[in-house]
Amino acid sequence: MLIKEAKFVTSAARAEQFLTPEKPMIAVCGRSNAGKSTLINLLAGRKGLAKTSAAPGRTRLVNYFDFGPFLLADLPGYGYAAVSKAEKLKWAGTLDKFFERKEDIAHVFVLSDIRRDPSEDDLQMISFLNYHILPFTVIATKSDKLSRMKIKERVRKIANGYGLGEGNVIAVSGLSGEGKDELLKRIEQILEVNGAT
Repeated sequence: MLIKEAKFVTSAARAEQFLTPEKPMIAVCGRSNAGKSTLINLLAGRKGLAKTSAAPGRTRLVNYFDFGPFLLADLPGYGYAAVSKAEKLKWAGTLDKFFERKEDIAHVFVLSDIRRDPSEDDLQMISFLNYHILPFTVIATKSDKLSRMKIKERVRKIANGYGLGEGNVIAVSGLSGEGKDELLKRIEQILEVNGAT
C-alpha cells in the first residue's frame, strides 16, 4: 500500500464535534508518550504532521487525519500521572464517548512501548476493546531501542501479557522506519475487510 498524501482535518474536544467518517476510520490510542504522533508521522512519511512532544499528555483532543483511503483518529493518551484528576476524568470521558460510536471505527491501534510490560491502563483498554468487540492490533513502538533478538523476545512477552497471538503485535520504530511495511500491510487488510479497496 502506498500513502500518497496525508493531511490534518480537524480536532474535536466534545462528542458533538466527532466526525462521522465516510471511509474506514482507524483509531490510535495508548498511554501518554507511547509514540502516537511519531507513528502518524511515520505513516505520513513526513515529520510534523502530528505534533510530537517530549512531555507526555500533549494530545488532549481527538485529532483527525485524512490518509486518502482511510481516516486516522489520534486519541488523548491515558495513564499520565502529572495531570489533575479532573483532567484525567475529562480525557476518560472523551475516550468513552468516542468508543460509544463503535460503528464508526474500523480498527484500533493500541500503542505500547516495546520496552515496557502492559500497564494496568493498557490491560483495561484491551479488555474494553474485547468487551465491545472492536478489532485491534497492538503496535509495539520504539523498537529501534532494542536489538533484533530482543525485539522478538519482547513481542512474545507483550503478546502473552495481553493474552494475544504474536501476529497481533507489530514492532515499529518511528525513527528507523522498521515495521512500517508490516503496518501498511495490516492497514491494507483492514481496508479490505471494510470494503474500501
